[in-house]
Amino acid sequence: MNYADITLRIAGVVQDSIVDGPGLRFTLFVQGCPHRCPGCHNPQTHDPAGGYDCSLQKILDAVDKNPLVSGVTLSGGEPFSQPEPLAVLAGALRQRGKNIIVYSGYTFEELLSRAEREPAVIELLSRCDYLVDGRFILAQKNLLLRWRGSDNQRIVYLPDSLREKRAVTREDMTFSDDRTDVEM
Repeated sequence: MNYADITLRIAGVVQDSIVDGPGLRFTLFVQGCPHRCPGCHNPQTHDPAGGYDCSLQKILDAVDKNPLVSGVTLSGGEPFSQPEPLAVLAGALRQRGKNIIVYSGYTFEELLSRAEREPAVIELLSRCDYLVDGRFILAQKNLLLRWRGSDNQRIVYLPDSLREKRAVTREDMTFSDDRTDVEM
């Protein structure tokens, strides 16, 4: 596959994050978000016309440059506004042995419903380890939560959730070296 020919609209990256999930992570902020949650941590990512186009190859090259990066976090903006190229990217990252976290303003249940019409949604979910789901709700903001911003947001363990077709939540994130993509 020629990753140079596939592009994403992104707001930017953080090449060595310790706040977007456990371990040293490469965080990709996609551009465009339909939720526009009041109090959002990344309001500059809302406008789908903002940011810039970036090839998947350039992103993969940046991830490959740092052998200490254990995983990749897909944030935003709303990653599920661009599920097709992100599913391809997630597949390439899995081949490199990276664990993957995806943040979304959609709930797991909303994404499963969308997946019935958009196969790329389930492809992306099946290639990720965790989903942090739900819109940020300013009235439920909680600075004591790990990896989340408001009390309504959940850490959803995707392998079990996709197998059981219900959200299986965890309080924290751990990764297994033997995880394989979930077949749907």
